[in-house]
Amino acid sequence: MKRLHRDDLYGWSQFNEERDLDFHSVLWVRPEGNVAIDPLPLSAHDRAHLQQLGGVEWIVCTNSDHVRAAGALAQEAGARIAGPRAEAETFPLPCQRWLGDGEELVPGLLVLELHGSKTPGELALWIAPDTLVTGDLVRCHRAGWLCLLPDTKLRDPHQARQSVARLLQLPRVDAVLVGDGWPVFRDGRARLEELWNSLQSQQTA
Repeated sequence: MKRLHRDDLYGWSQFNEERDLDFHSVLWVRPEGNVAIDPLPLSAHDRAHLQQLGGVEWIVCTNSDHVRAAGALAQEAGARIAGPRAEAETFPLPCQRWLGDGEELVPGLLVLELHGSKTPGELALWIAPDTLVTGDLVRCHRAGWLCLLPDTKLRDPHQARQSVARLLQLPRVDAVLVGDGWPVFRDGRARLEELWNSLQSQQTA
């Protein structure tokens, strides 16, 4: 796994040829038990590295399309799975906890619900004090520039845009670790503001 912008954050990725971009997973290493977010399949190297870092206590799936290898990792590591409360009745995996807006899965991990995406109640996760992790709605297909899912894939474009405004209310965002595309490791709030301004311009055009 690759060390990210903080000593307690790691990631692993998989290139998707159909979309010509990387899918990403995040591991937050913490003394009380590690948290994996949207885990992809692990290579032998990454599996060994994960074990060296203390394994996994919790797995968070931000939406049902990001289940990925969560079930296999949970079985292998003895981890518990948390998913979006809004998908509880249809989620493809059993979860030990359902997460909703404003909750903390563990201290320092704040949950936000993003509405209007392709699945209901998609989760974004803020790892205090400075890192935002997104699933599908907010992504980065071009390095350094955040974007949204295309309108054709959104359940409600207006709600999706308002979800971006909600992210701007976080007290601090230095990094935005997207599920799809390029991570933003610096000036994350400025990139979110650029996205918001772009969405506003599109509405008035």
